[in-house]
Amino acid sequence: MKRSTIFDVAKLAGVSIKTVSRVVNHEPNVREATKIKVEKAITQLQYRPDQSARNLASHRSHMIGLVYDDPSAYEIPSSGYVMRLQQGALAACRAANFELLIHPCNYRKRQVNAELTSLIEHARPAGIILAAPLSNMPKIVRAIEATGTPLVQLSPGNGGGKRLSVVTGDRDASAEMTRYLASLGHKTIAFIKGHPSHKAVANRFLGYCEGLEEGNLKFSDRLVADGDNSFGSGEACAEKLLKLKNRPTAIFAANDDMAVGVMRAASRLGIKVPAQLSVAGFDDIALARQINPTLTTVRQPLTDMAELAAEALIKGKNGSESKSSVQHIPAALKLRDSTGPAPAQA
Repeated sequence: MKRSTIFDVAKLAGVSIKTVSRVVNHEPNVREATKIKVEKAITQLQYRPDQSARNLASHRSHMIGLVYDDPSAYEIPSSGYVMRLQQGALAACRAANFELLIHPCNYRKRQVNAELTSLIEHARPAGIILAAPLSNMPKIVRAIEATGTPLVQLSPGNGGGKRLSVVTGDRDASAEMTRYLASLGHKTIAFIKGHPSHKAVANRFLGYCEGLEEGNLKFSDRLVADGDNSFGSGEACAEKLLKLKNRPTAIFAANDDMAVGVMRAASRLGIKVPAQLSVAGFDDIALARQINPTLTTVRQPLTDMAELAAEALIKGKNGSESKSSVQHIPAALKLRDSTGPAPAQA
């Protein structure tokens, strides 16, 4: 079957080629009735714009790049985080007839700057969405900025300065989760930290400390373990915490992967969740709803955050046009079956 062209669409809709181009590129000054006729013709003819032609005509690539930490660098990779980012960015790109370029990036490699520079020079995206923890790494941010490409940072930890950043309330949500565990009667609430390079996750530990204070509970170093955001580290940290003489009755992990690792360790040690141990996580990945018992967690609005970032880049904004360079989307507690009253009150 012959591929439809812009000339075919213009003929069927009874408009000029320039009008079709304006509708396809979401340009202003097109009457609604005309827009509807063109869109119907596009659907009927199954017309797909030629991406190369659009780029040449606009002197700007109709493509957004999503750069994130390479999951394969971890012993047990998690795809949930990346999938939710992609869903949000894709939604914005499809609505604007943009393409999405996804690029897993191993920031541990020495040549990472050259890799990103080469990617941008080859693809020439209209903008880059930089996900955490890459978003808070100065060398990576500088490498992208050196190409002159608009940039939006997701959860950079300390804000993005003049650059647009999209964040959620990691610290506040963690404090709320800790207070919730305290409200269930838990006096010994342990915390598993995430990877030290991930500043947004580090803010979750600060929230845990605030939550303890607000719940009138004392902080104890022995109840804090150092994880690295992976399932395996959550399992290893939980084994240490659960073998303490006065073991915790609740463990709050800085992300869901580590929280699921905690649940596996508890099962192997014969500790029932939540009757003997409450477990909470952060992110609300798909696995949190699939395991048994289902995981109490904090829903990080990753999809909405990525969609907002992509929309900003598509509109040609990177923070300079906005009075506030930080866009905030609140997180929310998701209370499920992995948490319950402290054992003495069960």
